[in-house]
Amino acid sequence: MPGTPPARFAYLGPEGTFTEAALRTIPAAEHGVRTPARSVPEALEAVRSGEADAALVPLENSVGGAIPVTLDELITGSPLMITREVLLPVEFVLAARALTPLAELRTIAAHPQASAQCRHWLQANAPDAVVVDVLSNATAALSAAAGEHDAALCAPIGVPRNGLTVLAEKVADRADAVTRFALLTRPGAPAAPTGDDVTSLAVSIRHDQVGALLAVLTELAVRGVNLSRIESRPTGEQLGTYVFFLDCTGHVAEPRLGEALRGLRRICAEVRFLGSYPKHRLTPEPPVAAPPGLSDADFADSAAWLEKLRNPG
Repeated sequence: MPGTPPARFAYLGPEGTFTEAALRTIPAAEHGVRTPARSVPEALEAVRSGEADAALVPLENSVGGAIPVTLDELITGSPLMITREVLLPVEFVLAARALTPLAELRTIAAHPQASAQCRHWLQANAPDAVVVDVLSNATAALSAAAGEHDAALCAPIGVPRNGLTVLAEKVADRADAVTRFALLTRPGAPAAPTGDDVTSLAVSIRHDQVGALLAVLTELAVRGVNLSRIESRPTGEQLGTYVFFLDCTGHVAEPRLGEALRGLRRICAEVRFLGSYPKHRLTPEPPVAAPPGLSDADFADSAAWLEKLRNPG
């Protein structure tokens, strides 16, 4: 009897980028079929069309902020669901075809986002080099390997693939930079709660309603749901209309978050559920506790109390 075919994963390419490195931390992807896409929309369309089972794309960076194209894709087209997040420390390397003193470098290939995160380091350590913008970290490595530029600012995964020599490791202005990636699939039942989960939502508020955003935040706060992230994006329909992306602590199956979602459904123009999934922590730390009186146990107790009032027999 034939075995189960390997899972098919699309990801923001090309090969040799941080996105591929993040994808390969997922066991199923390491043993599955990995296909690079030319853009975030192309990667997600592969999932929507059924060409891929899942796609990994960048969601936000601790230095550069949210990735606008990913957020825009999550609110357009047929719905997709986040099933997993991956946090990856962003540590660039400076590499060349051969060992070269940094003072002798004249051109360094780099993706604009990479050079922005390493600008001060480059000024201090390779002040005479001109940074040349390229399309990706992988392209930077390829151009250095081909001799088009003296060196490349790239992901560590690109060094062995292109036969490069590392001139400097952990190149960055901020040593703790992290990129957050989202694994997206077609909609389905979320995995069971783990006790340390994130729920992502995209909500559209009525622009003619006074205090609409405050009402959204209140629905979460009164139920002890911690809001870990909020991001706004224009809808593109008219000036002044926005979609708000929310990351909340908790799982859709839990009572207090479920009640909050019902409240949001009542007051918002639209609520798009983007998924409940385990929180990825790079270092162990306890999940955020609910305030007194607002834990899941408190909600269960109050629900049982109300039910007894309604049905005393």
